[in-house]
Amino acid sequence: MKNSILYCLAAASMVLSFFFERTPATLQPSSAVSATQEASFLSGLLDTDDPHSNLLRTSSDSTEYSKYAQRLGIEPSFDENKDLLATVVSWLGTPYRYGSNSKSGTDCSGFVTRVFKEVYGITLQRSSRSMFEKVKHVQKDEMQTGDLVFFRRGPGQPIYHVGIYLKDGKFAHSATNGGVMVSSLHQAYYSRNFYAAGRVEND
Repeated sequence: MKNSILYCLAAASMVLSFFFERTPATLQPSSAVSATQEASFLSGLLDTDDPHSNLLRTSSDSTEYSKYAQRLGIEPSFDENKDLLATVVSWLGTPYRYGSNSKSGTDCSGFVTRVFKEVYGITLQRSSRSMFEKVKHVQKDEMQTGDLVFFRRGPGQPIYHVGIYLKDGKFAHSATNGGVMVSSLHQAYYSRNFYAAGRVEND
Protein backbone atom coordinates (compact mmCIF):
# COMPACT_ATOMS: atom_id res chain seq x y z
CA MET A 1 0.00 0.00 0.00
CA LYS A 2 2.77 2.34 1.00
CA ASN A 3 4.57 1.59 -2.24
CA SER A 4 1.44 2.36 -4.24
CA ILE A 5 1.11 5.76 -2.57
CA LEU A 6 4.77 6.53 -3.22
CA TYR A 7 4.34 5.45 -6.81
CA CYS A 8 1.32 7.74 -7.25
CA LEU A 9 3.15 10.68 -5.68
CA ALA A 10 6.16 10.13 -7.92
CA ALA A 11 3.94 9.97 -10.99
CA ALA A 12 2.12 13.17 -9.97
CA SER A 13 5.46 14.87 -9.34
CA MET A 14 6.66 13.93 -12.82
CA VAL A 15 3.48 15.25 -14.41
CA LEU A 16 3.70 18.55 -12.50
CA SER A 17 7.41 18.84 -13.27
CA PHE A 18 6.72 18.31 -16.97
CA PHE A 19 3.93 20.95 -16.96
CA PHE A 20 6.01 23.66 -15.24
CA GLU A 21 9.04 22.99 -17.37
CA ARG A 22 7.03 23.24 -20.60
CA THR A 23 5.01 26.35 -19.72
CA PRO A 24 7.85 28.89 -20.00
CA ALA A 25 8.94 27.28 -23.25
CA THR A 26 5.38 27.61 -24.57
CA LEU A 27 5.21 31.26 -23.55
CA GLN A 28 8.64 32.12 -24.88
CA PRO A 29 7.64 32.65 -28.55
CA SER A 30 4.84 34.96 -27.42
CA SER A 31 7.28 36.95 -25.31
CA ALA A 32 9.70 37.07 -28.20
CA VAL A 33 6.96 38.34 -30.50
CA SER A 34 6.03 40.96 -27.95
CA ALA A 35 9.64 42.07 -27.62
CA THR A 36 10.02 42.17 -31.39
CA GLN A 37 6.88 44.21 -31.75
CA GLU A 38 8.09 46.63 -29.08
CA ALA A 39 11.49 46.98 -30.76
CA SER A 40 9.80 47.48 -34.11
CA PHE A 41 7.52 50.12 -32.62
CA LEU A 42 10.41 52.01 -31.05
CA SER A 43 12.55 51.79 -34.16
CA GLY A 44 9.57 53.01 -36.16
CA LEU A 45 9.41 56.12 -34.03
CA LEU A 46 13.07 56.81 -34.55
CA ASP A 47 13.46 55.65 -38.15
CA THR A 48 13.85 58.62 -40.50
CA ASP A 49 12.48 56.50 -43.36
CA ASP A 50 9.22 55.91 -41.53
CA PRO A 51 6.26 57.40 -43.45
CA HIS A 52 5.06 59.15 -40.31
CA SER A 53 8.46 60.81 -39.94
CA ASN A 54 8.13 62.02 -43.51
CA LEU A 55 4.73 63.42 -42.66
CA LEU A 56 6.26 65.28 -39.74
CA ARG A 57 8.96 66.70 -42.00
CA THR A 58 6.35 67.65 -44.57
CA SER A 59 4.32 69.39 -41.92
CA SER A 60 7.42 71.30 -40.79
CA ASP A 61 8.21 72.23 -44.39
CA SER A 62 4.66 73.44 -44.92
CA THR A 63 4.94 75.66 -41.87
CA GLU A 64 8.18 77.16 -43.16
CA TYR A 65 6.76 77.67 -46.65
CA SER A 66 3.73 79.40 -45.15
CA LYS A 67 5.92 81.63 -43.00
CA TYR A 68 8.11 82.75 -45.92
CA ALA A 69 5.14 83.14 -48.25
CA GLN A 70 3.35 85.33 -45.75
CA ARG A 71 6.38 87.61 -45.47
CA LEU A 72 6.57 87.83 -49.27
CA GLY A 73 2.86 88.31 -49.81
CA ILE A 74 2.35 85.24 -51.99
CA GLU A 75 0.26 82.08 -51.80
CA PRO A 76 2.52 79.03 -51.36
CA SER A 77 1.99 75.98 -53.52
CA PHE A 78 4.80 74.21 -51.62
CA ASP A 79 6.75 73.41 -54.75
CA GLU A 80 8.70 76.67 -54.82
CA ASN A 81 12.40 76.64 -53.97
CA LYS A 82 12.24 77.07 -50.21
CA ASP A 83 15.86 78.26 -50.05
CA LEU A 84 15.05 81.01 -52.53
CA LEU A 85 12.07 82.19 -50.49
CA ALA A 86 14.06 82.08 -47.26
CA THR A 87 17.00 83.95 -48.77
CA VAL A 88 14.82 86.68 -50.23
CA VAL A 89 13.10 87.08 -46.85
CA SER A 90 16.50 87.45 -45.18
CA TRP A 91 17.30 90.37 -47.53
CA LEU A 92 14.04 92.26 -47.04
CA GLY A 93 14.60 95.76 -45.71
CA THR A 94 18.22 95.99 -46.87
CA PRO A 95 18.72 99.64 -47.89
CA TYR A 96 19.49 100.65 -51.45
CA ARG A 97 23.10 101.51 -52.18
CA TYR A 98 24.33 101.98 -55.71
CA GLY A 99 27.26 99.78 -56.70
CA SER A 100 27.03 97.59 -53.57
CA ASN A 101 25.81 94.05 -52.94
CA SER A 102 25.85 93.45 -49.19
CA LYS A 103 23.19 93.48 -46.49
CA SER A 104 24.41 96.89 -45.39
CA GLY A 105 23.25 98.16 -48.78
CA THR A 106 22.72 96.86 -52.31
CA ASP A 107 21.51 97.94 -55.72
CA CYS A 108 19.14 95.88 -57.86
CA SER A 109 21.72 93.82 -59.75
CA GLY A 110 23.82 93.38 -56.61
CA PHE A 111 20.82 91.91 -54.81
CA VAL A 112 20.07 89.52 -57.69
CA THR A 113 23.67 88.34 -58.01
CA ARG A 114 23.98 87.70 -54.27
CA VAL A 115 20.73 85.73 -54.07
CA PHE A 116 21.62 83.56 -57.05
CA LYS A 117 25.04 82.87 -55.63
CA GLU A 118 23.65 81.95 -52.22
CA VAL A 119 20.74 79.84 -53.46
CA TYR A 120 21.96 78.27 -56.70
CA GLY A 121 25.72 78.74 -56.57
CA ILE A 122 25.50 80.60 -59.89
CA THR A 123 27.61 83.66 -60.63
CA LEU A 124 25.65 86.15 -62.72
CA GLN A 125 26.83 89.17 -64.66
CA ARG A 126 26.97 92.24 -62.46
CA SER A 127 24.74 94.59 -64.48
CA SER A 128 21.07 94.14 -65.39
CA ARG A 129 21.85 94.69 -69.09
CA SER A 130 24.54 91.99 -69.06
CA MET A 131 22.18 89.61 -67.25
CA PHE A 132 19.54 90.16 -69.90
CA GLU A 133 21.97 89.14 -72.64
CA LYS A 134 22.76 85.83 -70.89
CA VAL A 135 19.33 84.55 -69.89
CA LYS A 136 16.82 82.50 -71.83
CA HIS A 137 13.92 84.80 -72.65
CA VAL A 138 10.47 83.59 -71.58
CA GLN A 139 6.97 84.90 -72.11
CA LYS A 140 5.38 86.89 -69.32
CA ASP A 141 2.64 84.30 -68.85
CA GLU A 142 5.23 81.52 -68.62
CA MET A 143 7.28 83.01 -65.79
CA GLN A 144 8.25 80.74 -62.94
CA THR A 145 9.54 81.38 -59.45
CA GLY A 146 13.22 82.35 -59.76
CA ASP A 147 13.01 83.91 -63.21
CA LEU A 148 14.39 87.41 -63.70
CA VAL A 149 12.25 90.38 -64.66
CA PHE A 150 13.74 93.33 -66.53
CA PHE A 151 12.55 96.93 -66.88
CA ARG A 152 13.22 99.87 -69.17
CA ARG A 153 11.70 103.34 -69.41
CA GLY A 154 10.35 103.08 -72.94
CA PRO A 155 10.99 101.70 -76.42
CA GLY A 156 14.62 101.92 -77.41
CA GLN A 157 15.69 102.73 -73.85
CA PRO A 158 18.30 100.57 -72.08
CA ILE A 159 17.39 98.14 -69.33
CA TYR A 160 17.84 99.90 -66.01
CA HIS A 161 16.34 97.55 -63.42
CA VAL A 162 16.12 93.82 -62.60
CA GLY A 163 14.32 91.73 -60.01
CA ILE A 164 13.54 88.12 -59.12
CA TYR A 165 10.08 86.85 -59.94
CA LEU A 166 8.28 85.08 -57.09
CA LYS A 167 4.72 84.28 -58.17
CA ASP A 168 1.24 85.80 -58.27
CA GLY A 169 2.69 88.76 -60.18
CA LYS A 170 5.08 89.57 -57.30
CA PHE A 171 8.82 90.09 -57.61
CA ALA A 172 11.66 90.90 -55.23
CA HIS A 173 14.09 93.70 -56.00
CA SER A 174 16.15 96.51 -54.53
CA ALA A 175 14.41 99.80 -55.29
CA THR A 176 16.03 103.21 -55.03
CA ASN A 177 13.15 104.44 -52.89
CA GLY A 178 13.01 101.64 -50.35
CA GLY A 179 15.72 99.05 -50.70
CA VAL A 180 14.95 95.34 -50.94
CA MET A 181 11.21 94.78 -51.09
CA VAL A 182 8.47 92.87 -52.85
CA SER A 183 6.44 94.70 -55.49
CA SER A 184 3.74 93.77 -57.97
CA LEU A 185 4.02 93.77 -61.72
CA HIS A 186 0.45 95.05 -61.70
CA GLN A 187 1.48 98.33 -60.09
CA ALA A 188 1.19 101.09 -62.68
CA TYR A 189 4.88 102.02 -62.62
CA TYR A 190 6.19 98.46 -63.03
CA SER A 191 3.45 97.45 -65.44
CA ARG A 192 4.37 100.38 -67.65
CA ASN A 193 8.13 99.77 -67.54
CA PHE A 194 8.19 95.97 -67.60
CA TYR A 195 10.24 94.84 -70.59
CA ALA A 196 10.93 91.11 -70.48
CA ALA A 197 11.49 88.01 -68.37
CA GLY A 198 14.44 85.67 -68.48
CA ARG A 199 15.37 82.29 -67.07
CA VAL A 200 18.86 81.60 -65.81
CA GLU A 201 20.12 78.28 -67.13
CA ASN A 202 22.83 76.55 -65.15
CA ASP A 203 25.43 75.46 -67.69
